Amino acid sequence: MKFDRAIEFLEQGIAHKHFPSAVLAIGEKEDLFVCEARGFISQNSEVTASLNTIYDMASLTKILSTTMVTLKLIEKGSLCLSDTIGCFFETPEDKKDITILNLMTHTSGMTAGFRLGNLIDSPNEALDAILNYPLQAMTGEQVIYSDFGYIILGKILEKICQMPLDKIADEYVFHPLEMHSTGYHPKGETAPTELDSSTGRYIDGFVHDNNARFLNGISGNAGVFSNIKDCIKFSSMLSRSGITDKGRFLSAATMKAATRNYTKGKSENRGLGFKLSGGEGNFMGDLCSPNVFGHTGFTGTSMVIDPDTGLYIVLLTNRVHPTRENTGIIRFRKTLHNIIMAEYTS
Repeated sequence: MKFDRAIEFLEQGIAHKHFPSAVLAIGEKEDLFVCEARGFISQNSEVTASLNTIYDMASLTKILSTTMVTLKLIEKGSLCLSDTIGCFFETPEDKKDITILNLMTHTSGMTAGFRLGNLIDSPNEALDAILNYPLQAMTGEQVIYSDFGYIILGKILEKICQMPLDKIADEYVFHPLEMHSTGYHPKGETAPTELDSSTGRYIDGFVHDNNARFLNGISGNAGVFSNIKDCIKFSSMLSRSGITDKGRFLSAATMKAATRNYTKGKSENRGLGFKLSGGEGNFMGDLCSPNVFGHTGFTGTSMVIDPDTGLYIVLLTNRVHPTRENTGIIRFRKTLHNIIMAEYTS
């Protein structure tokens, strides 16, 4: 199956400077149709992007790491969706009954975010700072996409497993899926992200997200780096309802629960960690199935999986290079998905 129009449009995205580099993969379950890299990894570099180029996955960390570990711990019996923050930490009254389900569906009522470094001096103070910060809404009432909810979830996973989140993700996700180039510490040449005004240099090899950077690069909301080869392994597993070439990674029951819509009637459709088709900010395009799920990353990364057909689409870019003010990817990504869906069903 060819996707000539999609590849041509990817090249147009670089020509129009929506991003300096991009890698695109399109597959269906265990079959791979497209795996193409385009562009230079930075605006001042002669190094071309390749299938080995490592990208800052930004909020794709939420599904690559934190969500997957949470699902594995639920399968193991170490965690339930009804468990509350108060089960694990001394918590203020207004937040002690926030559940794991609330955190994963962004219905905790926690604020979208603020820079931890502007409020506290040490990463050790982060948990208390977030727990003591006022809620933006009553728990369960709204979908408010919150990095803080996932930072808290990461802290809960560390409390349960008694080790740092990067080690947990390696043990439960990256090693079992043979994602050898994926982790919180880049293992190869990375595509630079934004120009850091405080240093005058590009952020390269360390996480772009301000709060994850403040937390020394290891956080439940951001911090994971990966390449297209590993993202294909991950997306293929999801497109096959939790199955890999070596057997099951997630049970069918877990996959069904993870991709159920828990926020019907609210502004966004949310599963467990995953964004579902429809609702506000639908990045998946106009032609996708109602059952499609996935996620995006602020740096210009995204994954889309159609469970009905097994189609998956992975786009890795460093669109924040040299500045986050470059927002051309928002329309580009939707249009790319439309083109792929049309070519796929032609």
